[in-house]
Amino acid sequence: MEKRTLLTLKERAAKIRIHSVDAVYGAKSGHPGGSLSIADVVAYLYFHKMNIDPKDPQKEDRDRFVLSKGHCCPALYAALAEKGYFDVEELKKLRKLGAMLQGHPDMKGIPGIDMSTGSLGQGFSTACGMAAVAKRKGYDWKVYTALGDGEIEEGQVWEAAMFANMYGLDNIIAFIDCNGYQIDGAVSDVMNPHPVDEKFKAFGWFVQVIDGHDFEAIDNAVNAALACGKPAAIICNTVKGKGVSFMENNYTWHGKAPKDDEYEIARKELYDAWVKAEEDVKNG
Repeated sequence: MEKRTLLTLKERAAKIRIHSVDAVYGAKSGHPGGSLSIADVVAYLYFHKMNIDPKDPQKEDRDRFVLSKGHCCPALYAALAEKGYFDVEELKKLRKLGAMLQGHPDMKGIPGIDMSTGSLGQGFSTACGMAAVAKRKGYDWKVYTALGDGEIEEGQVWEAAMFANMYGLDNIIAFIDCNGYQIDGAVSDVMNPHPVDEKFKAFGWFVQVIDGHDFEAIDNAVNAALACGKPAAIICNTVKGKGVSFMENNYTWHGKAPKDDEYEIARKELYDAWVKAEEDVKNG
């Protein structure tokens, strides 16, 4: 990956994190922890990898993205807004009555959303179905999906994983956002899914384990996945609440909005990170 591309992606991810916290704070509800942990993967897909066009959200040959962990939509909405699918001002209306942006992705009302998600596990199943359609009809677009490590406690995730292997779906890549926590605490204490990599391997998937905040690692893993000839899972070790000191590795920030004083601290930390990233791009 070229240095300038790398620096630009860091800047995009920093902006996505700012928008995510702003939106959750404005809504007085939402899910900041997982939105911050998945921001780098989302930035990579929307600003580097996927074949998409905000001027034509429904173009037939576009790559598809399914946010199976749909409660983390603030990060996805931020990426869509920054990409030009809708005005950034819409982010301020998150979860407001009558607003476009709901608490979970809505494919019928939001440009750029390929699948409505929220009930955990169903998004991944749908993504596998999309890949099956593309495979059967000979389309060359790819399907990307993101799941949480708490989400993979759902049984239908493994039914879908078995389906993808059975039907040779080499056109799907699943990012498993392993930030270690879910709403009730550490995933290892609630319903331990580890070893996640060995489980996906047992279901016939090509598996890689990476630092989910390292863009070069993400890029190398995606390129290897696209060439492997099998359904691919990229296990992303991430930090829940990434970028906000008091949210990092703290499960209590799974699903609540910051108070005024907390927001000021979070906003400053994220803004400072964005300014540095922007300066790096200019000087890079």
